Amino acid sequence: MDGIIIINKPKGFTSQDVVSKVKKILNVKKAGHTGTLDLLATGVLPVLLGNYTKLSKYLIDHDKVYRAKVKFGEKRDTGDLEGKVVEISDNKIYDVQKIEEVLKSMVGKSFQTPPMYSSIKINGKKLYEYIRNR
Repeated sequence: MDGIIIINKPKGFTSQDVVSKVKKILNVKKAGHTGTLDLLATGVLPVLLGNYTKLSKYLIDHDKVYRAKVKFGEKRDTGDLEGKVVEISDNKIYDVQKIEEVLKSMVGKSFQTPPMYSSIKINGKKLYEYIRNR
């Protein structure tokens, strides 16, 4: 079977978990995804089947759009909701204009350093696996 299936990846599944389930349900041998979504992320995950897996190189490096909820005044050791709170600010005054400026500065191409709790692989193991398995 050749094709592309668009999956709304639920929280708690890795991108590879989704690919494995699709392969099993559709009984296909060759499948892959076009970019990793972290375990806590939800959203669109294109899954390529059969000969369409060869298209991944054309689909991976395109613009992406992210939507996030933000909680001001709290810092966690992991940078996500699963981490321990390490700092709380009692400053409840937020400058809406400053927030808009910061958000506008994030529009466009950017380079980021993945957090230590990400799905990026180092020596065949996800970064979060090194830290969470201590």
